[in-house]
Amino acid sequence: MSEHRTLHTRDVAAPPEAVYGLIEDVGRWPVIFEPTVRVRYLQRAAATERFQLWATVGGEVKTWTSRRTHDKAARRIEFRQERSQPPIASMGGAWEFRPLDGGGCRVLLHHDFTATDERAVDGLIEAVNANSERELAAAARVAELGRPPEELIFTFEDEVLLPGTAADVFTFIDRADLWPDRLPHVSRVDLTETVRGIQDMEMETVTSDGGAHTTRSIRLCFPDELIVYKQLVPPALLIGHSGAWELTERDGGTAVVARHMVAVQPAAVAKVLGPGKDLADAREFLRDALGTNSRTTLAHAGEYARARRKGALQ
Repeated sequence: MSEHRTLHTRDVAAPPEAVYGLIEDVGRWPVIFEPTVRVRYLQRAAATERFQLWATVGGEVKTWTSRRTHDKAARRIEFRQERSQPPIASMGGAWEFRPLDGGGCRVLLHHDFTATDERAVDGLIEAVNANSERELAAAARVAELGRPPEELIFTFEDEVLLPGTAADVFTFIDRADLWPDRLPHVSRVDLTETVRGIQDMEMETVTSDGGAHTTRSIRLCFPDELIVYKQLVPPALLIGHSGAWELTERDGGTAVVARHMVAVQPAAVAKVLGPGKDLADAREFLRDALGTNSRTTLAHAGEYARARRKGALQ
């Protein structure tokens, strides 16, 4: 089994510490990196961490568990997959951040891997090349905005206690293909689920001013507990948007947390919201717009679950 290596580089007009910080915080990756759908931390310490990551690779959603070590002084982050998916037998590498004369930095992204089948090597190299270039471009785009990540990226959530079982609430959210008949703000949904639990969903919603807005998302569905989604083409106001529906049976019903994480595109704020508007206005607008849609969906999910429970008791 032979080892294969790749190296991708990009010069970024931002300090190495700024770019290092973006790569260091893997929890923000779903709204920075196009391929990343979900990150679930398994272990976190000062200089090491383990997490499970779901990402699109070669047009398919793959998941693996990785361990990373951080060396902030050396500006180096090393990673190694603990459990890879075929045709990858092993995968690892490192990020390096080197200052450039005159300002900015050069980011180096190393990969080394082995394959379960040598016939798959060319396709794996192509996928690694594509994802690496996309990740470097995304990191540069955010770092070169010159804003601290905490100004651009924020998370908010709503928690609602619904009647009925988690299974019924999950079914309502999972069956998004039925939303046009169930939700007033949804006019069209095209949903593909080739692999159970991995959904590719295109949705058209009606905005408050009567206009139409189309989004496309990847959704990961874990029965009766969790649905995670990642917008593949976010609206103009956003660099990225991901979210989750978390379900827990409690107090005779089901508690649902609707969580959103967004990264705002500063240059679009005035264009979308009007002259004089700033990031604080964008936060308020997004909190209201996205939160309202989530609460509307949950209200109808509660009606569905209540009707299901009533029918079961009769």
